[in-house]
Amino acid sequence: MSDIVPPEVRPKPAVPAKPPNVGAPSPSSPFPPQGPSVGAGGVTAPPSAIPVPIGGHGANLAGIHGHSVGHSGVHAGGHAPAHSGGQGHGGSHSSSGGSALLGYIGIDTIIEQMRKKTMKTGFDFNIMVVGHSGLGKSTLVNTLFKSQVSRKSAGWSRDEKIPKTVEIKSVSHVIEEGGVKMKLTVVDTPGFGDQINNDNCWEPISKYINEQFEKFLKEEVNITRKKRIPDTRVHCCLYFIPPTGHSLRQLDVEFMKRLSHSVNIIPVIAKSDTMTIEERQEFKQRVRKELEMNGIEFYPQKEFDDDIEDKSDNDKIRETMPFAVVGSDKEYQVNGKRVLGRKIPWGIIEVENPNHCEFAQLRDFLIRSHLQDLKEVTHNIHYETYRAKRLNANGGLPLITSNDTQESNL
Repeated sequence: MSDIVPPEVRPKPAVPAKPPNVGAPSPSSPFPPQGPSVGAGGVTAPPSAIPVPIGGHGANLAGIHGHSVGHSGVHAGGHAPAHSGGQGHGGSHSSSGGSALLGYIGIDTIIEQMRKKTMKTGFDFNIMVVGHSGLGKSTLVNTLFKSQVSRKSAGWSRDEKIPKTVEIKSVSHVIEEGGVKMKLTVVDTPGFGDQINNDNCWEPISKYINEQFEKFLKEEVNITRKKRIPDTRVHCCLYFIPPTGHSLRQLDVEFMKRLSHSVNIIPVIAKSDTMTIEERQEFKQRVRKELEMNGIEFYPQKEFDDDIEDKSDNDKIRETMPFAVVGSDKEYQVNGKRVLGRKIPWGIIEVENPNHCEFAQLRDFLIRSHLQDLKEVTHNIHYETYRAKRLNANGGLPLITSNDTQESNL
């Protein structure tokens, strides 16, 4: 170090043009020099002008921008300029992407934290079944969840008469699998489509759906809110189409047209084992065409596809709908295995066999891949639409009586 050439004699090196906020690290080290530095103009910066990185490690961590001494950025006073956007030498920075981490932080544990919290609190799922009597609605729900969760399984009598008007009856169960608890509510609509005159028979169903939105809205606007608002909103409506093999009835069209903007409708062809494979495919194509001609939007709606991957997956589902299903809660022995199925004189129709029906596709779609999305679309789309309309109609928040406040605090 004794052979250092004085500044006035030292030749000025040729330095390529570069931004003034980019420093000049040592070739042998990614860190800035810790001692006094010499600028390109030959002015020695005093030790007090050298920035000390946070933590004393000489590197700016995870996007923390420090000051650096450049080749041409030293002022006459000997201090390095403080540029707003100057980059430190330690981190790997990108103008468009994130910063490279220098070590493990633990951000990825948020998924495990969410999983643990969900397992403790559980979650709600509310499913409505609509269709006239005898289409196997209760049986299909029992088959979906492999337990007796339908209204008929919870004390329904076979002597019960068909109601003269549409009734709304719900039954709730807490089911658990793999440590995850789910409060399942099955909403049945006895009397729908069973009368000679079925005019406006969808109105009690529409009223019930809106009542659940209203109940949730009142809980939201309370001054003292519950820590967790009970969610009774209908997340999914399975609409059962009779296996006529011809076309949709006018009642089917009117119901789905009027309620498709309030609830996630999933059309299914009930008791599809009454049709041949060719009849089933022709009927499915005819139903899809009629739904499109009448402007009926069923779940998953095209405009709610988030990205190309979602669109690709949902397009395959939309091409399969309506699902042609068979329900059964009875087990039979087939090739040494116990399977759910329907026994007929010439064999057994296996419910979960994709060659026999599309029940397995419906179950995977409804429970294993889109259950959370059904809840999110209900909250972010259908409920928000109702909420905005409700508040705009009132010119503000809905009126809350003292009784409502007392009930919300219980």
